[in-house]
Amino acid sequence: MGIFDKGVKKTRENLFQRISRAVTGKSRVDDDVLDAIEEALVASDMGVDTTLKVIDNLEDRIRRDKYMSMDELVDVLRDEIGKLLDVEGETSPGQPFDFSKKPYVILVVGVNGVGKTTTIGKIASSLKAQGKKVVLGAADTFRAAAVEQLQIWADRAGVDIVRQKMGADPAAVAYDTVSSAVAKGADVVLIDTAGRLHNRIDLMNELTKIRNVMRKVVPDAPHDVLLILDASTGQNAFQQAKEFSRATDVTSLAVTKLDGTAKGGVVIGIVDQMKVPIKFIGIGEGIDDLKVFDKKEFVESLFTREDIGK
Repeated sequence: MGIFDKGVKKTRENLFQRISRAVTGKSRVDDDVLDAIEEALVASDMGVDTTLKVIDNLEDRIRRDKYMSMDELVDVLRDEIGKLLDVEGETSPGQPFDFSKKPYVILVVGVNGVGKTTTIGKIASSLKAQGKKVVLGAADTFRAAAVEQLQIWADRAGVDIVRQKMGADPAAVAYDTVSSAVAKGADVVLIDTAGRLHNRIDLMNELTKIRNVMRKVVPDAPHDVLLILDASTGQNAFQQAKEFSRATDVTSLAVTKLDGTAKGGVVIGIVDQMKVPIKFIGIGEGIDDLKVFDKKEFVESLFTREDIGK
């Protein structure tokens, strides 16, 4: 079993339960099969625009090749979805960060409730296990619980944290964090930020201020703006991605709670529409259930010949 099989199990079952009804008794892909695939992809929250891209390309291949068997369908679906996930900025599997930049500064954004602070903690724990020196910055000073939660993760992972009292200036926390990381020779900095989408102007101003003050210490910081999204929210995740992209230059994604939803197609739709690569997916509650995203393995887990044949 691949590491992503657990994460996409519900989505895969949903896809092929729908497709199998049109496939039964058929030896080739016809209009009924294409309609079933379109329905299944939309139901997985891939989004209409992205789904139509896949269907149009399938139709083009059928017209060109005159015939497509069920076995060939799996290969073609994998190929088409793989292309949608192929975006600029994609990192090699197992290498989500450029450690030649020291400290490598990651600004983490996302609405409350998507698992932002937990994801930061899991990344920190993984990096610490790799021998990296990590510093966390508790710049979500809007919620006292956020600072305390990040402190718990820092203690659990055995990494340093820079924090101030609730209501402190988030930019000041970010500045102190980066300064501390430089002084300590840290490899990676993870800055937690407040998740407030209802007030976009304040959010934009706050993120811009954080970016500017960090650059007084590390001129090219942040090296990565990591947006955390909850896969189970489906189309709402699309809207969140758009809102944050307006507020700041989002450079990568982490998609959480993928194992608990049949809406895993949202992963593909967001990458296709936003042209931003995924670096991590969350496939469980455990500390090791945040996985570095591997496009090839993800697609292979999503589409299997065994399911088509059922």
